[in-house]
Amino acid sequence: MRHLSDKALTRLRSGTELPDLGGTRYRLISQVARGGMGVVYAAEDECLQRRVALKVLEISGSEGDLPNRLMREARVLARLEHPGIVPVHDAGTLADGRVFYAMKFVEGQRLDQYIESQASTPDRLRIFLRICDAVAFAHAHGVLHRDLKPANVMVGSFGEILVMDWGLAKILADVLKPDPLEDDASIVHSSTDRENGTAIPATAISASTGHGSVLGTPGYMSPEQARGEIELLDARSDIYSLGALLRYLLSEKLPAHLSTLLDRSLEAICGKACAPAREARYSAVQEMAADVSRYLNGLAVGAHRESIFEKVTRLYRRYRFFVLLIAAYLVMRILLILLLKH
Repeated sequence: MRHLSDKALTRLRSGTELPDLGGTRYRLISQVARGGMGVVYAAEDECLQRRVALKVLEISGSEGDLPNRLMREARVLARLEHPGIVPVHDAGTLADGRVFYAMKFVEGQRLDQYIESQASTPDRLRIFLRICDAVAFAHAHGVLHRDLKPANVMVGSFGEILVMDWGLAKILADVLKPDPLEDDASIVHSSTDRENGTAIPATAISASTGHGSVLGTPGYMSPEQARGEIELLDARSDIYSLGALLRYLLSEKLPAHLSTLLDRSLEAICGKACAPAREARYSAVQEMAADVSRYLNGLAVGAHRESIFEKVTRLYRRYRFFVLLIAAYLVMRILLILLLKH
């Protein structure tokens, strides 16, 4: 009797798990990603003749409340209509009983891959501001992301910035109908491991504590989130993650191994966002973004009290052209005076 290799068995298994798209408007193209709750496939919308991404519940998890969880994620995304958040086009149940939703197919790179070609600090800060804009929009609609990190941000082919993977989102306001699934103790992490150059590392964790479930990624989740204190989570929890993400963009290292070479103003912004106590952090994403914008415009930031030397240095950087122009003029005048004396 001939035995099949592990590779062959994996291929057969994936073939038997392919979703049955019969009766839908979609034609399967290929598998793109696999994660804790579902599989993402590239498909063609034959009605509109465009490529979409289908997130389909894993066949092994088609029972229990996982189908409701996937639909909940789709409903959250459907409410967040913003250029920086992937739009949902459709949702339903396939012929094989699995729940799915269709969304925009994103082609591009993960943020941590993309920034390797963006050496300029101002360019990286402008990318960060666009991430803040999407997160602030979600907060304004009562939704926390809870898993903000470089691997969950995509940069599209034309530079568009998209905040991905809202499977851990928490509803803070009554933007959806009352949902009995808002019990965090049973939420399953749904970030996917993307393939073909867009893989997300499986670094997120899900564990239980005396308070509730710990859901998120070590190094990027706030202390209260790490302790499972679900009732304490608010916008400042996402702000902590944004601070950690900003530190990564500026140092390309995990927050725990931060470079000490950061500008003091930028370090102050990161430090305020990542303060252990929630009360010491920025109260809103817009406040943090405003400080970053002030830094970009050569202005003093609210998170840092400058010394006289730092203020002079900042003003020099901001008005360097005029300072150098005046200096050149003065040097020329002095040289002319010296020459005329001779």
